[in-house]
Order: sequence, then structure tokens, then C-alpha cells
Amino acid sequence: MARAIVKAAPTDASVLIIGESGTGKEVIARTVHRRSQREHAPFVAINCGAISPSLAESELFGHEKGAFTGAVSRSTGCFERAHTGTLFLDEVTEMPASIQVQLLRVLETGTFYRVGGSEPISVDVRIIAATNRDLQETVNGGTLRSDLLYRLAVFPIKVPPLRERKSDIAYLAQKFLDELNAQEGGGKVFSATSMPRLQEYNWPGNIRELKNTIIRAYILADDKLVDIAPMRPFFRDSTPTRHLNMLRIPVGTSLAAAERSIILATLDHYDGDRRRSALALGISPKTLHNRLERLKRNQSPPVPEAEAEKPEPIEAVG
Repeated sequence: MARAIVKAAPTDASVLIIGESGTGKEVIARTVHRRSQREHAPFVAINCGAISPSLAESELFGHEKGAFTGAVSRSTGCFERAHTGTLFLDEVTEMPASIQVQLLRVLETGTFYRVGGSEPISVDVRIIAATNRDLQETVNGGTLRSDLLYRLAVFPIKVPPLRERKSDIAYLAQKFLDELNAQEGGGKVFSATSMPRLQEYNWPGNIRELKNTIIRAYILADDKLVDIAPMRPFFRDSTPTRHLNMLRIPVGTSLAAAERSIILATLDHYDGDRRRSALALGISPKTLHNRLERLKRNQSPPVPEAEAEKPEPIEAVG
């Protein structure tokens, strides 16, 4: 992702940032802007999902005095305000269909009309857009025009969710704590148990949820130690747990962690019998062997030795 930002920033290519809510898409957009040749020009952000369809055209392109009821004076839109700079269209898939047509024309010609205006206005604007939606679904469902998608996604940047880059959690948590200390003039530090607790959670709200959790823990800390333990009621435990013959897998658990828990719990239930376990899981013994080998390579803690029997022949099954 960092390499993509570095490569995209110096160009004028349109960028489409794709990622779940809370992954920091606007932060990435601002980073691209700061690293571009437009860094000293305006950066204008608009959330396409937060404006009503009736006002979207005016918000983007502005309006002339008297263009509609309440238009008591001329108003400049986001495109004019972002002239020579960058316009960030957050949640672009929420943009009304009628406005998508006009946006496509601006991207193709560099000109537009204010609402109620008759004179074309030319702008030099770089577009960075963002969405948390599945792009193929939005196109297939008619929410987003395919031709607009092609114009916006000249350089796509996919932002992985925080649960897929857990090595970043410690850095981000410490960064947020340092910012709070600088803001409040404090010198608080994390307790010894806080970082492991932060890293074992899968953060369905991503970086935004992590930051809010650190802020709450900082406020609750009475002394120099910031302890995450009291925050447990505020966010769900994402660690799969087993009780008797039932396995509890919370929402937010990664697919890899869920698969590991299901496989190991099934093996344990059948006393390590791989053939019975494979039958219960609906896969072949060879496929089960492949999954266990992958778990031993990629997961921690490792698969127990009792389950690592003499390998059967490996077949090319995912």
C-alpha cells in the first residue's frame, strides 16, 4: 500500500481508494495530495453519502443567484474550490445516478455549469475517490456507472482491514497515545498487558475503533498506566471459544482464525481421528492434512504435535 501511494502521488491520475469503514481512506487521500505537485493547492473533501440528491449538484458545481428557492447569492461548489488542487469524493458509490453523469462529463472535458448558469467553467482538479463497497456489486446493481468507475479507478489502492495487518496495531496504538500525551501534557504509558489485548482483537471498526478505544482508556487511566483491560465491555471479544460441543465464533473474527478454530475443535471432538474429522467437515482426509500443514506454517500457537501425524500424500486441493 505504501508503495502504491508513493507511485501514484506524483502523477495526476485519478485514484480510487477501496477499504472498509475506519481504515483511514481520507488519511491516505491527504497523503497522496501532500506528496503530489498540488500539495500547496486546496484539498477539498466531500462525503457523497451525506448530501441529499436535491443539493448534490449545487454542492459539487455551485449555483447562480436565483437558481432555486433560497439561492440568494452565487455559490461556488467543490470543483471550483478545489481548482488546481485535489477533490476527495468519499463514499463515491453513494452519489446519485444523475450526478454521476455530470461528474463523468467533468472528468472528460474539465468543464461544467453552475446550477442556473449558462457559462461553462473550466477547472484543473485531480480526483481521489473512496468507497467501502464491493465495486463489482455496485456496478452490477446499478449503483455505480461502469464508465465512471473506469475513470475513477485509473490507479486503485486497496486498504487492508486492520485485522489483516495486526503488526500495525502496536505502532498505531503508541502513536495515538503519544498524540494524547502531547495534547494533554501527560506522560502515560501502556500497561504490560495492554498491547497483547489490543493485538488479539480483530477490530471490525478498524483504525477508527482502535483510536477511540485508546482515547477512552486514556481518559479512564487514573495514574501513569493506561490499561486496556477495563475497556473489554466496550468492544467484543473476537477470540473463538469452545464450550462442550459448541464453538463460539464472534463477528469480526478473521476467516483464517475461524477455520483454524473449527478444524482443531473438530479434531479434538473426534479424539484426533482425521478421517472422522474430515467426514464431519465435509472434506477429504488429504485436504484436511493440507489445511493442518498450512496452519502449522502460518498460525501461532502451532498445531499440537498429537495432530501432526505421518503425512498422507498431498493433493492439490485448496
